[in-house]
Amino acid sequence: QRLKSFYLESIVPKLKEQFKYKNIHQIPKIKKIVINRGLDESSQNSKILEVLYTEIKNISGQAPITSKSKKAIANFKLKENMSIGMFVTLRGEIMYSFLDRLINLALPRIRDFQGLSPKSFDSLGNFSIGLNEQLMFPEIEFDKVSKIEGMDICIVTTAKNKEEALFLLKLLGMPF
Repeated sequence: QRLKSFYLESIVPKLKEQFKYKNIHQIPKIKKIVINRGLDESSQNSKILEVLYTEIKNISGQAPITSKSKKAIANFKLKENMSIGMFVTLRGEIMYSFLDRLINLALPRIRDFQGLSPKSFDSLGNFSIGLNEQLMFPEIEFDKVSKIEGMDICIVTTAKNKEEALFLLKLLGMPF
């Protein structure tokens, strides 16, 4: 895997030098990537659900889990056990493969892309991106898209703060 070997060979020494880590286990790394997609009322159609399921599976390389509502809420027109979202958690080789495709293929295809906001980090060094459409991924065929829907991508790191995580993701090639 290209990105993982790049991390181990060139990023780890830079991180060690920059933050003066004494132990190799202190060096921040990417723990997991969670891709989440909320579904609206129109997505309750089983054919649309199947298309959205296939899209996330093609983008991530892993089958997503459908999240269902625990109870009915009339104000949201929500019934119990209704599909309200899909998510997939990527780890290991699949995670690095997805991150490589996100950085080098998907993000450059966004129209009027100005770079990612460094304000999207939480206090623990995790980074979240909200995407407006799925068409930026090369795995998605424009003809087969039934509905343009966004998704949230959360990159969970072992960094202790924002600065470490920002430095790590910049070295990996994230466009800030």
